Amino acid sequence: MPERYEINAFEKEESWRLFRYIGELVEGFDKLSGIQPAVTIYGAAKATADQPDYQNARQIANLLGQQGFNIITGGGPGMMEAANLGASEAGVKSVGLNIELPREQKCNVYSNLNLTFNHFFVRKVMLVKYATAFVIMPGGLGTLDELSEVLTLIQTNKIKPFPVILFNTSFWRGFLDWLQNNVLQAGYISQEDLQLLRLSDQPSDVVNIVTSWYLRQAIVGRRAID
Repeated sequence: MPERYEINAFEKEESWRLFRYIGELVEGFDKLSGIQPAVTIYGAAKATADQPDYQNARQIANLLGQQGFNIITGGGPGMMEAANLGASEAGVKSVGLNIELPREQKCNVYSNLNLTFNHFFVRKVMLVKYATAFVIMPGGLGTLDELSEVLTLIQTNKIKPFPVILFNTSFWRGFLDWLQNNVLQAGYISQEDLQLLRLSDQPSDVVNIVTSWYLRQAIVGRRAID
């Protein structure tokens, strides 16, 4: 009897967990509705303001904001903070999608629209769903996870082939060499997969890539309507 009770309690907990997933998704859809056009910027939480790429992330977000793009980040410190700062300085929506962690991560003060999620996968859905492009700043395991997920979604036609821009060529060179020399050579990815990635070392180049792609899509869309 005690054993059966434990199984029922576990099943009940799993059922309630499903409702929590749904609740987080509904809240995200509700609060982020109408946020487009937006660009999601990923990067290291441990970056500091004295590092060049922190300032680059800030400038990228600011320049994109001046072009009318809202900015979405993971809401934490480091590169995310820098991007939210740049967006707030440009006067656009600065979205921070924070995550509850064992070591509490507070949403940075520069996001003017923020949500906190308990589940990583719901947060990742929101980071991708409303984006027109993805800028990947230098980062660690979390950034690599988000990058690989975006590429997989594009590769499998689950989302449109939005620009995926790796910023700081020297930082990403080893990763790209590994993809080219190991993963591609083994036949695990195709040359077309590699072509999904774009490299940039200048904030202005990032903005040109994003705006050029967005304008082309807008023109195609108008032609289709006509």
